[in-house]
Amino acid sequence: MISYVTLGVSDIAAARKFYGDLLGELGAKTLLNMDRITFFGKSMKEPMLAVCIPFNQEAAAPGNGNMVSMAPGSKEAVDALYHKAITLGATCDGAPGQRIPNTFYGAYVRDADGNKLCFCHFG
Repeated sequence: MISYVTLGVSDIAAARKFYGDLLGELGAKTLLNMDRITFFGKSMKEPMLAVCIPFNQEAAAPGNGNMVSMAPGSKEAVDALYHKAITLGATCDGAPGQRIPNTFYGAYVRDADGNKLCFCHFG
């Protein structure tokens, strides 16, 4: 159902590096790269993540309550992506842990522009 999610960024080169390195851990790659926007994913037929300089040329700003969540497949993979993001310069917004007993395990970070990411595993 989801085609892609877009995150506004202030430095497209830095965002391309951060998300390219981070999402590479999930087997994603750059699928489309234009002046102000880059799409990452496994194929154009699967959900993608895009980073862009806002079209209206206003400052990029994260929305309150907006978040992109990725499911890498296991609790161990959640931990690995969280630590990779921190290594790449993200800030912690909730260390890895079991949030709902026997149901939801998650970790939260914010990228350099304040966009909130979640890495999660249901189960």
